[in-house]
Amino acid sequence: MPFIQITIAEGREPEKKEKLIYEVTETVSAVIGAPKETIRVLITEVPTTHWGIAGQSISKRKEESV
Repeated sequence: MPFIQITIAEGREPEKKEKLIYEVTETVSAVIGAPKETIRVLITEVPTTHWGIAGQSISKRKEESV
């Protein structure tokens, strides 16, 4: 049973996460031949204040780019 974990920054629309789950499931099934019914996908959303890039949180980077 394939178990795929995806970590993303919070803030995406539910429809986009549904599409991500669907597309990942389709791809894993096609590539490794696993039945879709056995594929599990877990999306973990991380607050942008807890995700750092180049020494700054995503929140801080967004503030400075405005």
